[in-house]
Amino acid sequence: MLYSEFGLKELDDNQSIFELLTPEEKEELDQNITCTNYKKNDFIFKEGEKPSGILYLSEGKVKIFKEGVGGREQIVRMAKSHGMIGYRSLLADEVHIASCVALEDSVVCAISASFVFNRLLRNPDFAAQIIRLLAIELGFANNRTVTLTQKHIRGRLAESLLLLHSKYGFEADGLTLKVYLSREDLANLSNMTTSNAIRTLSSFAGEGIIAIDGRKIKILDVQGLDRVCKLG
Repeated sequence: MLYSEFGLKELDDNQSIFELLTPEEKEELDQNITCTNYKKNDFIFKEGEKPSGILYLSEGKVKIFKEGVGGREQIVRMAKSHGMIGYRSLLADEVHIASCVALEDSVVCAISASFVFNRLLRNPDFAAQIIRLLAIELGFANNRTVTLTQKHIRGRLAESLLLLHSKYGFEADGLTLKVYLSREDLANLSNMTTSNAIRTLSSFAGEGIIAIDGRKIKILDVQGLDRVCKLG
């Protein structure tokens, strides 16, 4: 049964949107879902494409980004396992305004648009949860706009590292971020050049706030990083 096989009972807040479906609707969901394996760096969807349904990230991690002037990427959102992606464009009846790429091997399940819209009309709890997810995403986007336009480089990078900690957590050592981004991705997440990201990371390491081992970043002083973030 796809509903249980692909972990649709578990979302970020432990209250899955799919748990709001009736038993009959869950059976119908199994007939309207298709799951696909993606390798690291594979595109899940591209800017300008028309969505055919809502996407559920069953396994893995992805980045969602827009291309700016000169092809430079700006990462606008990160997602982890048991998260919804690609639903804003479907509900807005628009093409995707950003692209999505797998940061590691991932499994993405596509739920048909017809199923989603039928449930929105017939299941008010399901509809309310979709609205809640959209509202949370809008609030995040508003906060990030302020951060990326008003904070200095150190504040922006500090906030990005804290965001990665909040989104993905630590490895078993309690220090190492459980996501390994390239310096370019860290720069694109923080709205800065790659060279500035490298210099700022080195500065944080010199201050004993973090430790760096290749793409692995250990946060040694969460409070210190938070202070840098708040100072902007």
